[in-house]
Amino acid sequence: MAESLSHKFGQIIGDLLELAIQPHLSKFARLNKLYLDKSGDRKARPGKKVTWIDSKGNKHDLDFVLERGGTESRVGIPVAFIESAWRRYTKHSRNKAQEIQSAIIPLSEKYRNSSPFMGVILAGVFTQGALTQLKSLGFGVLYFPYDTVVKAFRKYGINANFDEKTTEQEFKRKIDSWNKLQNKEDVAKELLRLNKKEVKGFFDVLTESVSRFVASIIILPLHGQEAITSSVTEAIVFLEKYQEDNNKMPIAKYEIIIKYNTGDRIEATFKDRKSTIKFLETYR
Repeated sequence: MAESLSHKFGQIIGDLLELAIQPHLSKFARLNKLYLDKSGDRKARPGKKVTWIDSKGNKHDLDFVLERGGTESRVGIPVAFIESAWRRYTKHSRNKAQEIQSAIIPLSEKYRNSSPFMGVILAGVFTQGALTQLKSLGFGVLYFPYDTVVKAFRKYGINANFDEKTTEQEFKRKIDSWNKLQNKEDVAKELLRLNKKEVKGFFDVLTESVSRFVASIIILPLHGQEAITSSVTEAIVFLEKYQEDNNKMPIAKYEIIIKYNTGDRIEATFKDRKSTIKFLETYR
């Protein structure tokens, strides 16, 4: 079946979105000594897609992943998962938002020790409900409203406005105009200029996320024997008789509290030293 021209024009706008944001992500990666993985060949992985696997074995193809310690030939620790999407109609926006959630959240949970940034870059028509839903789940959202997309094209002589009544002939004219445009990057730059404040806000949040570092780690080895009582009275009696200076009791558990410079904290409990060290090794 031949591809519809409306779909093809939608792909052009989607490509414009990546054209606009990729240079900024590349610069961000250089400044923060990170590796930006994006669609295309890379020695560290097969194929051209940026594919990550969650803890249940499900594969998720993403647009951008920032890695700490990653190189062309070695996959690093993910510190940011970022998806981009374009939608023209509200009837599709919430489904797309949920699709992005189902791809990124399982990966964020799997790599929670590196606390990766969850980001989404959207353009077109997305309902406030869809945007609020993403933000409530912890996503950093950069949104280019439909009107600004149309304005960016218009500045370079292309009428990008369309709806469900737009004819194939009109789409053909739009596509032809785009194909004839010499400097397509100019449209991408104009889109960024029109949304300058939002772009800055997105990268501010991304910077804060990847700049997070461990400020301190509290280690609390707990020795003792578990006591179970059937009433509060018995519990109080136990505590009154408990010998606090008894240091010969076996280790009961290790409690770990990791504090970040941002105020975030992670708490974990382990039964033995080996598991505790294994856990801490994941933060190196």
